[in-house]
Amino acid sequence: MRRTIVAAIALVLAASALAQGTYPSRPVTLVVGFAPGGGTDITARTIAKKLSEYLGQQIVVENRAGAGGNIATDMVARANPDGYTILLGNVGSLAVAPHMNAKLPYDPQRDLTPISMAVVFANVLVVHSTVPASTLAEYVKLANSRPGGMPYGTSGIGGAGHLAGELFKLMAKANLVHVPYKGGGPAMSDLLGGQIPSLFASAPSAVPQVKAGKIRALATTGAKRSASFPDVPTVAELGYPGYEATNWYAFVAPAKTPKEIIERLNREIVRTLNTPETRDQFLSHGEEPTPSTPDELAKTIERELATWGRVVKEAGIQAQ
Repeated sequence: MRRTIVAAIALVLAASALAQGTYPSRPVTLVVGFAPGGGTDITARTIAKKLSEYLGQQIVVENRAGAGGNIATDMVARANPDGYTILLGNVGSLAVAPHMNAKLPYDPQRDLTPISMAVVFANVLVVHSTVPASTLAEYVKLANSRPGGMPYGTSGIGGAGHLAGELFKLMAKANLVHVPYKGGGPAMSDLLGGQIPSLFASAPSAVPQVKAGKIRALATTGAKRSASFPDVPTVAELGYPGYEATNWYAFVAPAKTPKEIIERLNREIVRTLNTPETRDQFLSHGEEPTPSTPDELAKTIERELATWGRVVKEAGIQAQ
């Protein structure tokens, strides 16, 4: 009852602010479900600077890592629907988690309001420089000959990296062992330090390390080659036709956020994503800026829920 009253008050205040043309009148919190340094965090901070300029208020990026982004998503689903707390979610928390956790505390379609798609991109399979595999075929052979299998890290259970790894494990019949982290940043740190031999990483976190020669990229997970790794073949090219596991990040707000606020946020986010400097920055990281309307994002989430539901079931992926 108390939460309902608080939400009602927030709606009244939000409507009043809109009527006075004052939204936003204070900083907006952009919640990220992973630790600093990972793909979602890098994307959020890249967008936040220009978005702050267009909204006329500071965008504060808040990292709430854990459970593959589900903790942050639940936090935003429960937040006041006043436009001051929004989420940069990903395919894991918005389209995969409902199929893996019967007790998930939120429903992405019921408890969240779409604002705009942000970026779409492929992940990349990378290995530490000491791993004796320079091709995907050698990686599979090594995994199947290694006692206990080949560990591979990801940003968390149910995320795009996890789905990409499990789908590849299924198709390649490779002895891979999933090691989830609380974000791509910690996972990449362990890969660089040699604590884990391989990683299904996001392009933004992998590009600088691959270019520096600290890790090797074996394959990308999209339907076509990544602009960031034009010389790295896709998994499908390397003998696994039909393989595709892309990731995406999207902006959502708590359900019942006033339509006028959603429209303002959408307008400025789309404007941010369409600026040449922002687009160039994302494209250099292998991410495709993909602004959308709220309705288009809603349809994407609905479609992805169906797609990944089938993959989770067929691959037998379970929460750990």
